[in-house]
Amino acid sequence: MANDQNDQQQQMTIELGEKEAEGIYSNLAIISHSPAEFVVDFTRILPGVPKARVHARIVMTPQHAKLLLHALADNIGKYENQYGEIAVDGQHNPFPPGVTNIN
Repeated sequence: MANDQNDQQQQMTIELGEKEAEGIYSNLAIISHSPAEFVVDFTRILPGVPKARVHARIVMTPQHAKLLLHALADNIGKYENQYGEIAVDGQHNPFPPGVTNIN
């Protein structure tokens, strides 16, 4: 016989603050990892600005990074089914032209 607690779906409320609801624009994510964690730094590269600043850093476990990968793939698939394929310029360099040093 199954445990009643296992049968009930857990619910969670997620609060979105006013500042966080505004969002942060990013056109570059820098991803690094160690055996224990993945670090994703979100920045933006602007024309004529020689230096970029990290606007947000997300640190997560490898398991959560893989779950994020699957969630992004699922959402990109749904987006493309609705709006068409997302065009990517074919650039394999992880950094835009002119980005050479990350500090």
